[in-house]
Amino acid sequence: MFRKILIANDGSTGARLALKVAIDLAKRYNAELHSISVEEGVPHYAATIGEVDEYKKEANGYFKKINDEAVEMAKKEGFELHTKVLAGHEVEAIVNYAREGEFDLLVIGFMGHSKIFGRIWGSTSQNLTKLAPCTVVVVK
Repeated sequence: MFRKILIANDGSTGARLALKVAIDLAKRYNAELHSISVEEGVPHYAATIGEVDEYKKEANGYFKKINDEAVEMAKKEGFELHTKVLAGHEVEAIVNYAREGEFDLLVIGFMGHSKIFGRIWGSTSQNLTKLAPCTVVVVK
């Protein structure tokens, strides 16, 4: 049923749970397994180029760490995980990547950030569910 699975990985607890589900589904369907992480950009009001460079260095290190951990988790289950880090708006980047990559399934973690509605369903997961060009599994 699913031949190509994409996991959205921001390093959160929800993303780690989603990765476990994505690995399980990839095993069940013998599907390709891919991961996308989105760097949402540099600070808008950096005082110096040094601040921008420091931010980029920190972000690159963060994404390397979470992707290395994800690759290792998949490897332990006998699967190869292909990772990608893109810059941009999180929802837009994931939706476009899922469309361009012709993914059958997008697996995302459930997270909320607002004090009221976000605790019920986070805006990122909600928007991805509405806009993704494929089936979406939201992991709680």
